[in-house]
This record gives sequence, C-alpha cells and structure tokens, in this order.
Amino acid sequence: MRYSHIYIIVTVLLCALSMGAFTRPVDPESLAVTTGQIQTGIDSATNRVLSERLSADTPDILSRPLPRPIATSDSFIMPVPDAETYSADSVAATGIGRLTEILADSSAMDEDSISSPITRHSYIPDTMNRRRLSRTRLAAREKQSKIVRTKVDLDNPVDFSSQDSMVLIGQNNAYMYGNSKIEYGKLKLDAQNIAMNLDNSTVHAYGGVDSIGDAFGEPIFEDNGTSYEAESMEYNFKTEKAFITNLRTQQGEGYLTGGQSKKVGEDEFYVQNARYSTCDDHDDPHFYFQLTKSKVRPGKDVVTGPAYLVLAGLPLPLAVPFGYFPFSEKYSSGIIFPSFGDDYNRGYYLSNGGYYFAISPNIDLALTGELYTLGSWGLRAESRYVRRYKYSGNFNISYLKTVTGDKGMPDYSKATNFQVIWSHSQDSKANPNMSLSASVNFTTSGYTRNNINSYYNATDFTQNTKSSTVNMTYRFPNSKWSLSTTANVSQRSQDSTLAVSFPNFTLTMSQVYPFKRKRAVGEEKWYEKIKLSYSGQFNNSLTAKQDEFFQKSLIKDWRNGMRHSIPISATFNLFKYFNLTPSVSLTDRMYTTKVRRQWDPNASAEVLDTTYNFYNVWDFNASVALDTKIYGFFQPLPFLGNKVKMIRHVLTPTISFSGAPDFASPFFGYYGSYQYPNAQGEMMTRTYSYYPNSLFGVPGQGKTGALSVSLANNLEMKVRSDNDSIGEKKISLIENLSLSQSYNFAADSMRFSNLNTSIMLRLVKNFNLNLSATWDVYTYALNSSGNPVRVNKLRISEGKGWGKLSSTGTSFSYTFNNDTFKKLFGKDKDKDDKKDDKNKSNDRNSMDQDFADATSDYQAPSQRKKKKDSSMQFDDDGYMVWSIPWNLTFNYSVNYGYGEFDYKKLEYKGKITQNLSFSGNIRPTSNWNLGFSASYNFDTKKLAYMNCNISRDMHCFTMNASFVPVGPYKSYNFHISVKSSLLSDLKYDKRSSYSNGVKWY
Repeated sequence: MRYSHIYIIVTVLLCALSMGAFTRPVDPESLAVTTGQIQTGIDSATNRVLSERLSADTPDILSRPLPRPIATSDSFIMPVPDAETYSADSVAATGIGRLTEILADSSAMDEDSISSPITRHSYIPDTMNRRRLSRTRLAAREKQSKIVRTKVDLDNPVDFSSQDSMVLIGQNNAYMYGNSKIEYGKLKLDAQNIAMNLDNSTVHAYGGVDSIGDAFGEPIFEDNGTSYEAESMEYNFKTEKAFITNLRTQQGEGYLTGGQSKKVGEDEFYVQNARYSTCDDHDDPHFYFQLTKSKVRPGKDVVTGPAYLVLAGLPLPLAVPFGYFPFSEKYSSGIIFPSFGDDYNRGYYLSNGGYYFAISPNIDLALTGELYTLGSWGLRAESRYVRRYKYSGNFNISYLKTVTGDKGMPDYSKATNFQVIWSHSQDSKANPNMSLSASVNFTTSGYTRNNINSYYNATDFTQNTKSSTVNMTYRFPNSKWSLSTTANVSQRSQDSTLAVSFPNFTLTMSQVYPFKRKRAVGEEKWYEKIKLSYSGQFNNSLTAKQDEFFQKSLIKDWRNGMRHSIPISATFNLFKYFNLTPSVSLTDRMYTTKVRRQWDPNASAEVLDTTYNFYNVWDFNASVALDTKIYGFFQPLPFLGNKVKMIRHVLTPTISFSGAPDFASPFFGYYGSYQYPNAQGEMMTRTYSYYPNSLFGVPGQGKTGALSVSLANNLEMKVRSDNDSIGEKKISLIENLSLSQSYNFAADSMRFSNLNTSIMLRLVKNFNLNLSATWDVYTYALNSSGNPVRVNKLRISEGKGWGKLSSTGTSFSYTFNNDTFKKLFGKDKDKDDKKDDKNKSNDRNSMDQDFADATSDYQAPSQRKKKKDSSMQFDDDGYMVWSIPWNLTFNYSVNYGYGEFDYKKLEYKGKITQNLSFSGNIRPTSNWNLGFSASYNFDTKKLAYMNCNISRDMHCFTMNASFVPVGPYKSYNFHISVKSSLLSDLKYDKRSSYSNGVKWY
C-alpha cells in the first residue's frame, strides 16, 4: 500500500472522529446503577459493550436488548443535531422505581459516564491549508451538580412497577410491560401494559392477548375503595377524568358492565349502552337491564334513562322510561316500594309498601300497608330495637279490614282483625337483680284466615291455641327474696275464647335453715336440718268470649285471690341406710267473694247470694316419709356367653304417711249445705263450697290419714365392648319403672286410691319412650236415676283383677334421614374403619406420594378433583358421588281414656285419641327441593291438612310453588322473583284463595 493511501485513510478517520461519527467507550464503573438496576444505552454498539463488561457483576436481565414501545431497528438510536448538548436520559430498566425521584432529583453522572452531557463538534475544514490536519481535541466538561431539581405539579408521589420490563423516555414518558402497577394517592391501577405521559398527566392502560387469542391482564382500576374492571382506560391525574371502555364494576348488590364510560369527577360516571344485573355471572348474566344511558355515583346510586329487560339473551317488551337504583351502606330512612298481586276474593292489590324510619342506631320503624281494589285494606307497623349488653326485641302490630263479596248481596261480609307480636329479651349482664322478658302473640280469631300470607304456613294455619307471656323479676340484693310479676293471655281460635290473667304477683323466699348456727362447732344438731321456704301469689283472671271480653265487670266477673304457702321439712339419716323426712305444709288463701246457696220452694230452684268482702281460707297437712335403696346384681351363667358382664337392679321403695283434718266441718266454715226435694219428693241434703270457681281452690272434704307406698325400679346391663376405651359400656334396659298407691285409714269408704304407674325406656340414642297410666281399682253401678256411679267394691273382689286401665298416653317424634339406616346397620362404622386404615397408610407415604404427584404426568384422583367444580363430590376413583338428601319427621301422640258407658257390662268403654303429623323434605338435585307437611285425622280417617311446596334455585332467580291439595282450604300459590333484595319487586305471583272452590279432580 502506498503512503498516500495510508495518509488518506488516517485523514478520514481523524475527520470522522472529530465529527462524532463513532461512539466513545464507556467506563462501566462510572455508570450509576440504582435500586431498579438501570441500564443505559445510546445505540446497539454501546449496549453490546456494556453487556460484555457488566456480565460478570450484573444480572442477566441487564444483558437483554432494550425493550421499546416502537421497534424500528435492532438498535435504539437517538439522532441529535450537531453542536447541541443533550442528556442521554433514555433508560431501559427492570424492577421498581420511583418516578418522583427521577423527575425531582435526577442525578447528573460523572464526565466519563454515558449519562454525562456530551458536546459534539463538527469538523471545520481549513481553507488556508487543506493539507494540515485538525488538531482539535474533545475537551472535558466542567463538573456539574449531580442533582437536577425539576418542579412537578402532582399532589402525591407516583409509585409504579412492572414484572417484565419498563422503558423510560425522557423525564416524562414511561412504558411498562407485564403485570404493571401504578399507585397515586387513593388510586390504584393494575394492567398488563401501561403507558404513562407526565407531560399531559395521562395514563393509558390496556391488556394483552395470548397465543390462542384470549385476553388477559385487563386493567383493574381502584378509586376510593371502589374497584372497576375494563378493556382499556385512559386517566388524567390532574383533572381526575377518565375514559373507560367495557366497564365492569359492582355497585350495591348488582353489576354494571359494558358500554363506554366517562369519569368526569371524583364520584361521577356517565355510561352509555351498559348493562345492570344482580347476577354474579356478569360476563354472561341470565338477565339484565339494558341501559341506554345512565349516571353512576359509586356507592350511592345509579340513575338511568330508557331501559328494557333482557332475559336469557332475549329482549323482552318490558321497558321503563327511567330507573333509579339506590345503594347505601349507611343507616338511613327511605321509601319501601310495594309489591303487586291479585287475590281471588279481594281483587288486585299493592302490599308491603310504605316508609322506613331510621330513628336512631338503636331503633327503627317500618310503616307499611296493603290496599285491594274491592275495598279491603290493612296497616302494619314493625320495629326492632337493640342496646348492646342491655336488651333487644321487636314488635309487629297489624290491622286488617277485610271486605268480600258485593255490597247488598248475600255473600257480602266485612271483618276487622288485628295482630300484636312482641318479643323482648334482656342481656344477663345488664342487671343481675332484675330481668324482663316478653313473648306476645295475640291475634283475633279471624286474622289468620284473612291474612293471605298464612295460607301456606302450616304452623300458623293449623295452630288452635296461642299464648302470650310478659314477665318481670326482681331479686333483692344479698337476700333470699325475689318478686316477679306476670301477664298471661291464652287464646283458643276454635271458639274465640280468651283467658287473661293480669296482673299476677309472686313473692318467694328460697330455702333457708333458720336454726343453723353461723359458726358450727362439733357435729350438726338435728334441729339444724330443718328448712323452710315461702311463696306468695296474687292472681287476677277472666275467661270470656272474644266479643264479650270488654263487657265483663271488673268486680263481678274477674276472679282474683291470694295464696301463701310455707313448706317446712327436714331429712334425717337412720341406721345408715334409711332416710326419714318429716314435713309440714301451711297454706292460706284469700278471696274477695263468697257465694251462699239455698233452695227456693216457691221457684223450685237454687238461689245464689254473692257477697263481696275479704275472706280467709287456710289449711295444713303433715307427713313423714321413709325411703332407701336396694341393689341387686345378677351375673349370667357361663353357658349364656361372656358378652354380658353384669346386670344391676336398683329398687327404691318409699313409704309415707300423711294426715289432715276434715276441713268441711262447720268449725272451719268453708262448706255449707241445704235441703231440697228430689223428683220423688224425698228431702235430700247437698253440701257445697262457699268459694266456687276460686283461683286456688278450697281444702278437700273428709279426714285424711293415708299410707302411701311407691316403688321405683332401674335396670341396667354392663356388656363388653371393643369400641370403648375401658372395654365395656352400660346399656339401660329400664330407665325408670314406678308404681304408687295409697290407703286412707280415715275415709269411711273407697279407702284405696287409684294405682299410678309410669315407665321410661331408652330405645335408641336420643330417643326415650315415656308412658304413664292410671288404673281404676273400684267397680261401677247404676244409681236410682240410672246413671253410672263408682261404688265401694274393689275389682279384685269381683274377680276383675286389681285394676282397669282408665287413662294413659304418650307422645314421641322421630326423624329419619340418609344417615339413619347407616347408623343402624353399622355402615358408617365400616367406612370410618376403612378411612382410618387408609389415613394411616397415607400418613406413612405422604411425602413420597406428594413428590410423585408433583413430578409425574399422571394426575391422581385428588388432583383431578381439584380441577372439578367445587360443588361436586368425587370418590377416590374419580366418579361423582350420587347422593339425594332427604328427611322424614313423624310426630305421634296417643291417649286412652274412658268413653261411653256399657250398661250391660257396667264398665266404661275405652276411647283412643290419636294425633299424627308428619313432614318431609327431599333434594333430588342441588337446586330442586320438594317438601310437604300434613296432619291425619283418625276419626274421619282422612288428611286434615296438607301443604306441599316445590322450590327451584335458578342461580339469580328463585321459584316456589305451594299448594294445599286437601281439606277445606284448597289453594295454590306460584312465585318467581329475583333473589336480590334490590330488585325484589321484579317478580311474578299467582295465587288462589281458599274460598274460590279450587278443584283438583
């Protein structure tokens, strides 16, 4: 090569170098790397040099090519005009960075750093001497401050991060890729991709699309605690305005989806072509309201323009010109919208509409009513109240005016009924000395029959008696005394009878030992075992028909009285095995009326003379009882097997003697007598009590000197059991079998009392059979009038046995379900044993099996089940478990008593009274439910009442059909509605009335 060629090449290279055509090498130690591990580059060559020199000390992520929002070439080149100074602020970074540190506290790096300002000089040719080379050298800049402060007009710091990569262009542009996040004050934004421009303070977020075309990582925007999902969105930090496409957010109980939305303020959205539904499958709801335009105030309400209903994707001709959906998490008053329906007898109606009063945080009030087109109407007031650690309760007062038929026609009727329900309970910690409780259910006799909501409630519709009780009790501190007052109301719907007892006062003193020494020294004295108590009662009651109740006289018709009772007793131990218990009982009664009777021969009738004054009626009795326990043991013989270890019989005999004088003697003055002629003209004497229908009765007639004997038995068996921890268990054969009878030595006839027996058997776990019976020991004969009377002849003396069953009765209930027969036949036990063995085996190999399941391509049954629907159950082989839950409950009661008298045998015929009610429920699938309840009348041999219901859970809808197929109240009801309480009025009801003559066949 010639020297001229070399000279030309060197000259060109020097010119190129002076003009900045080549990039200067960068010292990697001078590169300032922040927490986010910033990688800076000017072009691909520089990026390559940095990657080679930093590969030993930096992560692999720094050696990746710089990600860019726009890929134009393999290198990121920033052309800059000659002779201009610029900062290489284009940084490719991964990890997390704070934008305010970059904007406000940007650092200027060292002079040899790639981030330092670079001055580019153009080559100036020498016109005077072209052969001379330019000796101009790149001069180093003076050192500047490393902190460059920039004024930013943002109110809060902006925290941002991305999982994949991040590109910062200049000081005001950022592009984030892969699970990107931004936090600015109360605003949070998550999306797959986010572009941020701080020049105009905007953020643009959008999702990504995977290889099969499914969208992922769509923006999730959270503002002031309200979350929004969208397909894409743009947000301005300064104005707090946003433009959102395909919005998805939950407002109240519903979901607002689709359309285009504009956020114009902190709490205001304008949405176009959106859908509102309470179906939680908001991507494909079963129903929704198509909103042409709407205004949304998050957490407050949604106001819409014209909207129409879409059901299962089919638009329906059901539209509204506007709509209002309120959302409120606060306790506030508001309007209760009524529901619409129709009744066969009363016409179309609006019911349960009114106003709700949020009086205070402790009490509320709802005033509602119902109105029918044929004249019926009703009002209702409901309230709940509560005070923490004090009391809680609720009340419901209803008034119903029912009009049926046409005025002037025979079927026209008008009825007025009302109902009062009150429940109150007091917290035990509120006041240890005083308590107040109430359970009031008072209804007029016709309320249940005229209330349309009671037709399909078996409990309300078949209930014949209702009772109400209000009780307040005060316990005097540091004493044995307590005072309580009670009000009782009992109703019988069958004949409209009311039994009211108010006010009732009870003063009691708990058991005390008056002679017990405060500081006992030595053994306990016999008189220290004497104990007594006191009980005083005042009652005031009236029983009358419902329509006559308020017409009764307070003095003449109301019954009132007082009673004082003082029982005194003591228990002494005799001969180590016997207990001797003497006792004395004193009773005093106080009445305000006294009735004298006499025979009027002129009128041939009994004449009553009632006087009103204060009268005292007292009596007493004394008794002594002796009891002990006798134990008997029996061990079965060996040839009977070794399963039964021992049988124990506990016998508890009790002998007692009681005595009392004849309180019918003239000395006490409780009874009177008069003479009257019978049908044959013979004079007869009748003895009567001066205090008939008294609340606490009167002392009995005749002397009492009775010896009573009772015998109680308990029979248990101890058997060997492998399932018990001690290897044995007890089985009750007879829980209790008792017999008792008395003999009155002071009586002139019929000294034996009836024989009373009772038995309790524990048949299975949680089920006991209780049966009590009374046996009559005397015979019957006819008196002179031909009526049966009891005579002083024992049945055993007439060869008819010791006694005849005169009355008995029992009741029980039991529920059968899926597990009943499994428990009886031991299937659950075998299953549990298998599970225990399997669990032990699994525990031994759990670690190896978990590792094998995690590393093998084969999916174990447990792994397959996880991928299935959580509502489905699968066995170990991967098959779905087939199960139909069901239950059947029986309630049965039977009573036996005397019926008609058999004049041939001179015996009473037995009469059996039975009651049977049963109810059941079955779920053939998880969404279907079939149930029924019924009662059977044994006299008519027919079903007295039956109610059937069918319900279907349709995700966001519920359907229920109820009908009464038999009896005088045949009717049906069909109901379908949205589950959400917000759209409770979106429903359809169809019902009949019990009086419209529904015919099923």
